[in-house]
Amino acid sequence: MDSHFVQLQPYDVHNQTLGDNVHPLEWQNPTPKQPYHLVVIGAGTAGLVTAAGAAGLGARVALIERELMGGDCLNVGCVPSKGLIGAARVAATVRGSESFGVRISGAVGFDFGKAMERMRRLRAKISPADSVKRFSGLGVDVYLGDGTFVDDQTIAVTRSVAGGTTEVSELKFKKAVIAAGARASAPVIPGIETVQYLTNENLFSLTQLPKRLAVIGSGPIGSEMAQSFARFGSKVFLFERSGSILPREDKAAAAVVQKQFVHDGIHMMLNSKDMKLSPADGGGILVTVTINGATCQTVVDQLLVAVGRAPNVGGLNLQAVNVQFDKEGVQVNDHLQTTNPRIYAAGDICSHFKFTHAADFQARIVIQNSLFALGPFGRKKASDLIIPWATYTSPEVAQVGVNEADARAAGIEIDTFVQSMEDIDRAILEGSDEGFVKVITKKGTDKILGATIVAENAGDLISEITLAMKNKIGLAGIGSTIHPYPTQAEAIRKLGDQYNRTKLTSLSKSVLNVLRKLNVGG
Repeated sequence: MDSHFVQLQPYDVHNQTLGDNVHPLEWQNPTPKQPYHLVVIGAGTAGLVTAAGAAGLGARVALIERELMGGDCLNVGCVPSKGLIGAARVAATVRGSESFGVRISGAVGFDFGKAMERMRRLRAKISPADSVKRFSGLGVDVYLGDGTFVDDQTIAVTRSVAGGTTEVSELKFKKAVIAAGARASAPVIPGIETVQYLTNENLFSLTQLPKRLAVIGSGPIGSEMAQSFARFGSKVFLFERSGSILPREDKAAAAVVQKQFVHDGIHMMLNSKDMKLSPADGGGILVTVTINGATCQTVVDQLLVAVGRAPNVGGLNLQAVNVQFDKEGVQVNDHLQTTNPRIYAAGDICSHFKFTHAADFQARIVIQNSLFALGPFGRKKASDLIIPWATYTSPEVAQVGVNEADARAAGIEIDTFVQSMEDIDRAILEGSDEGFVKVITKKGTDKILGATIVAENAGDLISEITLAMKNKIGLAGIGSTIHPYPTQAEAIRKLGDQYNRTKLTSLSKSVLNVLRKLNVGG
């Protein structure tokens, strides 16, 4: 029997394996152990880390999931998207291999169906880490079904079972965690209800490459998928309301990526206003926009809506437990505690930083604060987290801390140090010298306030700066740390050299000159 989850389509052997791991149809919900120290609603990253960590520390834990364990990251986010990005990068590398001396006779073909099958196979391979079997083996009571608050000590889990009957389990809890995540939410666009469109939730179920693809929104998801599908061979139209892609990123960084998008053949529909959607004559979707005062119409075969996220607060009955929420999600304090002191939240349901790694570390805070803090003693703060992020285009864009615009808005005086990848030998040799490393420091000091990196592996490089910020290592300390040559990370060390040169005042130069004369004369 085919699974009813769209995330598991097509229901081939790989998606069957995925389903067997993260939502096994034969699973029997356990008999509740009353009361649980912690009941977690949602088995995405935040929920999984909370449940596993708390159980590992001796707590009685229940974990509730209505759809697929692993949440967005495993099923419709980080994992499948990076599988496609990996395939797209290889395709682009092969097409550009002539400059490296590689001879390819004939046109370079691309099998989209095989690339998607590879993604499904690898996603299934990764899925045991998030599986029902693994977490039940860790001592977590896993419940598949809809979790709803009954009162501030009870959560009901409702599940449809064979024969059309409904099974209800009532879980008593001392503390609870809302980790229900968020979902794709389409913006208000005239005519959107008249067409079938894709979001990240069904994009990865495609089996055929669309000849013409429109992407609405040039944030991380839109930009990553626009570039990937262009490299697969789709004719891609990227619609963005602002004047440049990646509008929330450093403008210079976005400009580098935008230049590459033009090279990849993406049609940049910037400054798009007054969008309307409708079925096109002869099939497809007609996208009508106004760009710089002129009306533009584009017909495409598929449309990806890559803007808008909505928190999964529906059905939780949060009003019954006095948990306040709004369109942005569940409201929490700096300790990730909701307006009900016995209930916490973590991840996309409550966080401005909607990243897997942010959810992971917020979950660690929730474990500490909900189970092991004594009043104000031992409590951790979410504001203490230093959270980097990356957009996995080619080149990648990574950011941590503040950028120049943030600093100006906050009235912070800064110094800015920039190292172009054009002067980094490894980047030159690998043909990936488009980009830069930019570090922001507190004015007159080497204290790092933030950084932006544009490079092929910026997502890896940013961790060195994040580590330095976390451990209060300044730019001078990075400059005095030996980096292997040749690597792209050498760009970060060279910024340390830049800072150190600013400390060579006329007085220090005079002192050095005296010392030199005492040692070698002249």
